[in-house]
Amino acid sequence: MQLSLGELAQHLGAELRGDAGIMIRGVATLQDAGAGMVSFLANPSYRSQLAGSAASAVIVAADVADEAPCATLVVKNPYLSFALVTQLFDNRPQPRAGIHASAVIAASARLGNNVSIGPNVVIGEHCELGDGCEIGANTVISDHCVLGAGCILRANVTLYHDVVLGERVQIHSGTVIGADGFGFAPDKGRWHKIAQLGGVRIGNDVEIGANTCIDRGALGNTEIGDNVILDNLIQIAHNVKVGDGTAMAACTGIAGSTSIGKHCTLGGNAGVAGHLDIADGVHIAGKALISKSITEAGAYSSATPQMPMQEWRRNAVRFRQLDDMAKRLQKLEKSQEGKV
Repeated sequence: MQLSLGELAQHLGAELRGDAGIMIRGVATLQDAGAGMVSFLANPSYRSQLAGSAASAVIVAADVADEAPCATLVVKNPYLSFALVTQLFDNRPQPRAGIHASAVIAASARLGNNVSIGPNVVIGEHCELGDGCEIGANTVISDHCVLGAGCILRANVTLYHDVVLGERVQIHSGTVIGADGFGFAPDKGRWHKIAQLGGVRIGNDVEIGANTCIDRGALGNTEIGDNVILDNLIQIAHNVKVGDGTAMAACTGIAGSTSIGKHCTLGGNAGVAGHLDIADGVHIAGKALISKSITEAGAYSSATPQMPMQEWRRNAVRFRQLDDMAKRLQKLEKSQEGKV
């Protein structure tokens, strides 16, 4: 596929400085781009690479456009424009509409127009798939699931029963939606399973990475809002609520019945304890452990930053001494009361 710079500029609503007839065949970094490629500068850390780039064109903000050695597409948000250009050059194989002969589909299931059902797919009783859904090989959609229009389930995705997806939801391979939550009642040294009676409800324009698990509700539903993005290897426990526009990086874990607000971000390997409320607009750093509710928007962290091993060992010793030091300080302060 090739597009002219003029066509790209029109698609992006960009100001074109250069020859509109230059043909573009792909996207690359400033360092790797060559003739026929478009690149971008969004992170100031890479500004030094701009002047030496061999790209035919670059997407830039107005304040650095004059530094480019080639044609420029001048925009307000280069990173967003880069994302839109990558969509134009998406090289993912496009499946054909139709049902593979090896698929097993219940007679009561209802399929929309132009759906693509891959090899060995299983679709259970009373399921509904909207128009244009794409279901990859070996995916299982259990009874009473509903998929809105334009959903894409990659190979080897599993939906347990009573899972509802909005429109344009994309789920990557290995992900399991609607497995039982971790609910057990202890009695005399034994665990007794709590039947998980709820389902999972996922909004529109959600993308869920590979090998992520979203458990069904124990009572009521686990709910994921619109435009949420979840990375690989994330655990969402039963009855969690995730607000619109929230993003979670890989290996994040959310314990049961916690509510995450709208437009939050959670860094990699962050953990949030159960039965908490996290306000809208909260940004949690990687590896942070959140054990109390957060009522105000802002950035929060709890992990110790990296440091040389010897320094860390000394600090670890001091940490163990903090309680004793605090008690001694309180005793000293009391002994000095009235002496000043």
